[in-house]
Amino acid sequence: MTSAAFPAQAAFQPHRAAISMLASLCVAFGVFLSGFVIQEPAPYEVYLAVLIGIWAIFGLKISRHIAPLIALYIVFNIGGMLSILTMDEVKDTPMYMAVSLFLAFTAMFFAAIIEADHRRLRLIFRAYLAAAIITALLGILGYLGVLPGGEMFTRYGRAMGAFQDPNVFGPYLVLPALYLMHGLLTGTLRAAPLRAVGLTILVLGVFFSFSRAAWGLMAIAMMLLVLTMLIKERTGAFRLKILIMTLIGFLLLVGAIIIALQVDQIAELFSDRAKLVQSYDGARLGRFERHAIGFLMAMEHPLGIGPLEFGLMWGEDTHNIWLKALMDYGWLGFVSYLALVIWTLVLGFRFLLRDRPWQPYLMLAYIVLAGHAMIGNVIDTDHWRHFYLLMGIVWGCIALEMRWQSNLRRQASAAAVSQAGTRGRAGIAHAG
Repeated sequence: MTSAAFPAQAAFQPHRAAISMLASLCVAFGVFLSGFVIQEPAPYEVYLAVLIGIWAIFGLKISRHIAPLIALYIVFNIGGMLSILTMDEVKDTPMYMAVSLFLAFTAMFFAAIIEADHRRLRLIFRAYLAAAIITALLGILGYLGVLPGGEMFTRYGRAMGAFQDPNVFGPYLVLPALYLMHGLLTGTLRAAPLRAVGLTILVLGVFFSFSRAAWGLMAIAMMLLVLTMLIKERTGAFRLKILIMTLIGFLLLVGAIIIALQVDQIAELFSDRAKLVQSYDGARLGRFERHAIGFLMAMEHPLGIGPLEFGLMWGEDTHNIWLKALMDYGWLGFVSYLALVIWTLVLGFRFLLRDRPWQPYLMLAYIVLAGHAMIGNVIDTDHWRHFYLLMGIVWGCIALEMRWQSNLRRQASAAAVSQAGTRGRAGIAHAG
C-alpha cells in the first residue's frame, strides 16, 4: 500500500506503531479463542466483551463506510426484541437476544479495526488458522479414539472438536482450509509441505464432522476459489500452475478419503450421511415440511413467534436461516437480514478482483460468506461466531476500498486545483 493511499498510516510514530501492534495481537488472540466453544458463555465472548469495551474507551473509530452493517444489524435485533412481545412467557429469550446483539457488535468491531489498519487481516487469518488446526486435531483424534477422554470432542459418532455441534465445527474449518489452499497455489515450494499437512488436517476435520452442510460448503468454496483465481490471474503460466496443483490436490484428497473409507465404521457413517435427503428431512413433519409450515406461519405472525419458540413447538429447530429470521425476528428482522446479505455480497463482488493489499483476504472471506448464505437454506447460522467474523472481514475490506477511492478522488481534486492555479499564474505572467 502506498503512503498516498493512506497518508495517516504512513506517519505512524514508533510508540503508536507499538501500541497498534499490541492491539492487533489482542485481536488475534480473541480470534484464536473462537475455535473453542465447548460451553457458553465461552472464553471468546468474555474476552471480546472486555476487549471491545477497552477499545471503545481508548478510541474505537466507527466510520460511515460500515454504516449499512451497523444499521441493518441493529434493525435485525430490534425485530427480535419485538418478537419477544408476542410471547406469553419470556423464558430465556432475553439472554438469546443479548447474544445476538453482542455477536452483531463483534462484526462491527472487526470491520472497524480492519478499516483502521489492513495489516491486522494477516494476524486474524493466522490466529484463525492456528485455532482451526488445534480444534480439528482434537476432533480427528477424538473420533479415532486415540486421545484419552477424546469422546468429549465427538457427538453422535461425529467429530466436533472443541465445539458443541459437528454442524458448526465443520463449517468453521472451511475459511482456514481455503487460506492454506490459496497459499499452496500462490506461495513458494518451500512452504508447500507444511501448508499441505495443515490443509489435510482441516479437510479430514470437515470430513469426520459428517456434516453435509460442511461438505457442500468446502466443495463450493474450493471450486469458487479456483474459478476466481483463474479469472483474476491473466498469465497462461500461472493459470496452468493453478490447474495442475488443483488437480494434484484433488487426487490426493480423493486418495485420503478412499483410505479413510477402508475403516468399516467410517464407511458406514459416510454412506448414511452422504444421502442427499435423510429420513428426518423428507418424513412427515420432517425438516422440509416444517419449513413449509413455518413460512405459512410467518404470514399470520408478522412480528414472529418469539426466539426459540419454533423448536419448542415442533420439537426441532428451523434448520433454515431465512425461516429462523422470520420466526425469531419477524418480518422486520427478515427483511433487514436479507438486505444485509444481499448488500454485502453485491458490494463485495464489485471490489473482489481489485489489486489491493487486502484483496486475497477479501476474496477468501467473501467466498466462504457466500457459501454460508447458500447452506443457510438447510441450516441455522444465526449464532455462529465465525459467521459474524466473516461479515466483519468483508465489511472491513469494503470500507478499506471506499477509503482508498475517497483518497484517490481527494488527491485528484487537489491536483486539479493545483494545476488550475499554475495555469492561472502562468496566464498572469504571460499577460504581464
